[in-house]
Amino acid sequence: MHGLINRAIQSFVAVTYGQPCWMRVMDSAELGFAEFEAMLVYDDDITEQVLDVVCTVLKRSRSDVLEDLGTYLVSHPNMEDLRRLLRFGGVSYLEFLHSLDDLSDRVRLAVSDLNLPALELHELSPTEYRLSCHPGLPGFSSVMVGVLRAMADDYGALAMLSHEGQQGELEFISIVLVESAFSEGRHFDLGARKA
Repeated sequence: MHGLINRAIQSFVAVTYGQPCWMRVMDSAELGFAEFEAMLVYDDDITEQVLDVVCTVLKRSRSDVLEDLGTYLVSHPNMEDLRRLLRFGGVSYLEFLHSLDDLSDRVRLAVSDLNLPALELHELSPTEYRLSCHPGLPGFSSVMVGVLRAMADDYGALAMLSHEGQQGELEFISIVLVESAFSEGRHFDLGARKA
C-alpha cells in the first residue's frame, strides 16, 4: 500500500480523534513504529491491520471510518492540495461527477506510483447516477462515498449518496443529485496559491 494512503489514515485519526488515539492504535497494532512515511510502500497487511485496530479503538464499522476518511480528505484544511486536484474536475458538481472516469489518471499525474482503482459513472437519468468502483483498493468505495458527499457540499450541491454493494468484483455507489445549486459552495479559485 502506498505510504500516502497510510499517511492519510494516520492524519485523519490524529487530527479527528487526537494524537493519543493514534498512538494507542499504533501501540495496539505492534508494528514497531508510530508514523508512516508518505513516499514508502507498505505491505497491504499492515494497512489492513491498522484499519482493524482503528475500528476497534473507535468502536465503529470499517465502512463508517472509511467514509469519514473520505470526507476528511476533501474538507480538512490539511488536505487542500487534494481538494484542488478534485476541483480540477469541473466548475459544477455534475461536471465533477463526469470527470471521475479519469480521476485515477489525474492522481497518477500528481503521484506517478499511486494507482487508484478505475471509476465509471453511469447516467441513469438527468438526476440519478451510478458509480462503478473497480477492484484494487479494499474499502475504496466507502472512501469515495465520503469524498462525493464532501464534494457535493464543496460545490453547494444537494446530493443523496449510498453504497449499493457489490456485484462480482465491482462495487457501486448510488448518486441522486437533488439540487445542483442548493447553497453557496466553498470558495475556490483555480489560480489561487498561498503566499
